[in-house]
Amino acid sequence: MPLVATGPEDLADGQWQAPFATGKHAAGGRKIPAQVFTVLTMFHKEEAKELEEELYEEYRFGQQQLIEMSGHSCAMAIAKAFPRNSLSKKQPTILVICGQEQNGAIGLNYEPTIYYPKRSCKPTFLDFTVQCEKMDIPFLSYLPAEVQLINDAYNLIIDAVLGLSDEAGLKELYTNILATMKHVKIPIISIDVPSGWDVEKGNNDGINPEVLVSLAAPKKCATQFSGKFHFLAGRYLPDDLQKKYELNPPDYPGTDSIVQL
Repeated sequence: MPLVATGPEDLADGQWQAPFATGKHAAGGRKIPAQVFTVLTMFHKEEAKELEEELYEEYRFGQQQLIEMSGHSCAMAIAKAFPRNSLSKKQPTILVICGQEQNGAIGLNYEPTIYYPKRSCKPTFLDFTVQCEKMDIPFLSYLPAEVQLINDAYNLIIDAVLGLSDEAGLKELYTNILATMKHVKIPIISIDVPSGWDVEKGNNDGINPEVLVSLAAPKKCATQFSGKFHFLAGRYLPDDLQKKYELNPPDYPGTDSIVQL
């Protein structure tokens, strides 16, 4: 049974109360107020990297395997937040902006266009790029500087630019992209960490996404997220790792790979 907290004073550093659980009793039958909270652990950057390394080294997950599972979960979150029939434009167009350490192609019933300005030479990312090209998914050669062109052409933007890669050098590479994303009027869906945000401190001068999809566990900066939908994608994590890091995720509904927080 997940841990419960009756108020912020019960929370340790790195934990966050998520109001998606209600009940009358805690473990052992102790009565508590009717409103209770599942205590989610919020990851620091180094903890997130440590967990990922354990998945690779101890549990023998492959990088491509993790990327594909995470990508599928992100696609499901986008479909839940923005069903095709809810999109304002006739064509279900979305723009996927990828950085060197993030790569994704959203299939479903949408029509993606990918902007991938700094292509990675890593074999796994090259494989994904070729797959997208072979499926006739278009790639933009440049990102229009005129924001209205993006607003008119697309329903959504998928922010897969920086994620955990928040080093200053990488941010400088994507300065123009971040500036453009900050001024678009269409919804932005950020993967794991909104681009321009500090992983620990949150939004210094970054974008304001409408949807956040946290991978494995929410990062510390997620406490500052104020958009409409926050999804957790981490059903694939082994139980032993969940217990070790005291992740305390909520129950995933049915066979879904994501849960809304």
